[in-house]
Amino acid sequence: MINVTIKRFAPDSPQISSFVVEGHAEYDVPGKDLVCAAVSAISVGTFNSIESITGIIPIHEMERGFMDVIIPESARDLAGKWDHIQVILESMVVMLQTIEENYGDYITIETIYHKGG
Repeated sequence: MINVTIKRFAPDSPQISSFVVEGHAEYDVPGKDLVCAAVSAISVGTFNSIESITGIIPIHEMERGFMDVIIPESARDLAGKWDHIQVILESMVVMLQTIEENYGDYITIETIYHKGG
């Protein structure tokens, strides 16, 4: 099972601050697992898009079956870039939700909010 956690600032200000993707779908054997391939392409593509389009390099940790991406606090002060980052992240969420709708036995998405917010 792939577990995706989206961390947002608050329900009334739902901007995304970070995301974690972990686990393996086990939809099929490695190399033929279309759910894993799709989720990997979307999550790595999101990271690459943020860096390429905005010039902001997210804080990250990546290894097989695990990706933790945090948008740097300093990016919040860059209004235009911050807005672009949020659009890229929301697009990622929509794509992952589409996979979850069709392959819900292999991926779950959870949204959490910062404490106190």
